[in-house]
Amino acid sequence: MLKDKVESLLNQALEEYQSLFLVDFTVGGDNGIKVVLDGDNGVSLQDCMNVSRAIEHNLDREEEDFSLEVTSAGATSPLRLPRQYNKNVGRKLQVRTNSEELEGTLVETSTNSITLEWKAREPKPVGKGKVTVQKTQEIAFSDIKEAKVKLKF
Repeated sequence: MLKDKVESLLNQALEEYQSLFLVDFTVGGDNGIKVVLDGDNGVSLQDCMNVSRAIEHNLDREEEDFSLEVTSAGATSPLRLPRQYNKNVGRKLQVRTNSEELEGTLVETSTNSITLEWKAREPKPVGKGKVTVQKTQEIAFSDIKEAKVKLKF
């Protein structure tokens, strides 16, 4: 019952803050509520506070004892939703599929796939040596096991 009530409050809060979207939501056996958010323009501390207040101020602690944690998806968290890929177009991704591991720049997303581009060194077609070639590959969301943004320092 607590989960349904929190889910309803969460949906209302996300309707109010349209640039935010839900990545993960759980209610543990000890009534530990965990909400993980992401946003089209990132997630600020104020965003987390707003959603937390929208939930907490509408629950009665006299009825249920609970803990509430509202966080943003971390920089090293795997991408889960197509909307997360959209906000990362132009960034370098490390993508693991069923058959291979790729690293490249996310150049495009569609409703059911992403397109990566990268440069690779390959043997020349004629003669000795190698030549740099531009590679492009489309990967279906259903084939992606894990994708992370590759951070550079």
